This record gives sequence, structure tokens and C-alpha cells, in this order.
Amino acid sequence: MKFYSVFKRICDFFAALIGLIIISPLLIILIIILSISNNGKPFFYQERAGKKGRIFTIIKLKTMNDKKDSNGELLPVNYRITPVGNICRKYSLDEIPQLINILKGDMSVVGPRPLLKSYLPLYNEEQMKRHDVLPGITGWAQVNGRNTISWDKKFKLDVFYVENQSLLMDIKIILKTINRVISPKDINNSEETDMPVFTGNN
Repeated sequence: MKFYSVFKRICDFFAALIGLIIISPLLIILIIILSISNNGKPFFYQERAGKKGRIFTIIKLKTMNDKKDSNGELLPVNYRITPVGNICRKYSLDEIPQLINILKGDMSVVGPRPLLKSYLPLYNEEQMKRHDVLPGITGWAQVNGRNTISWDKKFKLDVFYVENQSLLMDIKIILKTINRVISPKDINNSEETDMPVFTGNN
């Protein structure tokens, strides 16, 4: 397992580097458009929990504006998603900057999705196993329902991946992810808005 972790890290690094180079023209265009629609703020930053619970800052393209109501509160999500942001979400283009997180060693291409740091105290011992590996841009839970399944099911799928990860499994997840990006389904919904807040185990 340790050998595979090292091998996977090397593959992740070069895949992210090559991916950024190839996709950079599209990324630059999206940054310009989102800068215009989001008042000069094309990126979304948020602290997430990574391997062993280490906190890191995830980078995504900003798909929502910061419009507020008369009381200074942010408007509901449906009123803040920009047209180009909606397209980015539909085809998972907002995930592209996470290639930078991979280069930095915060993330992997495949692994459990990194969730809010506030969830860390809420996991039970079994669920905490999802943090035994680097979080990923896509994962076993993402290609098996993502936001259409419960938190409990999602965490069980994450732990299953951690305990059974292999090159063959990673390739299978990547191929399924590509298929779902081409034919957008539940994998492209945003976990920031479409999943209820995790409040712990009953």
C-alpha cells in the first residue's frame, strides 16, 4: 500500500502538471469571464480537511456572486449562481483549479472528496478512515450517486475506497467520471449547495 501511495503521488503530480498545461487556454478564458461577472473575484477559496485531518485551502472557480439582501445577508444560492457559473458546475469546470492543490500535495486525482473542517469532530471512528488517504477531485462516492445518496452511504463508499484502493479501481473511477462529465448527471452538482449540512451521527 505504501508503494502504491508513492506511485500514485508521482502519477498525480505529472497528470496535474500536464493537465494544467493543456487546459490553460480554457482556464484563462474562464478566469477572465468570471472576473467580470464576480467583480474581479474568479476564484473560490475554502478551508477543507485533508489527509490525517490536516487543514488546507481548496481552490475552485467561483460560480456564485456575493449579492446580499437589504439586511446584509447573502441571497439564496439559486439567486447567486451566475450563468457562466452554472455552465462550469454542469461540466465540472469549476474543479479545474484543484489541479493546483494536487501539485501542492494537498489532494489526489482520486480519493474521498475533501469536506468542511467543521465536520471533523462529527465523524465516528469508522468514518474517520476516509482521512487515511489524500482527498480527491473525484472518488468512489462521486461516481456512485454523489448528492443523491445519504451522508452515511457516502462515508461507507469513501471508507470502501480507502480499504480497497488500487490502480485498477482508480482507473475505473476516472473513466466513470469522464463519462459523467460528458453526460452530466449527479456527479456535477455542487456539494457546497446541494447536500444538506452534515450534523453528525444519530
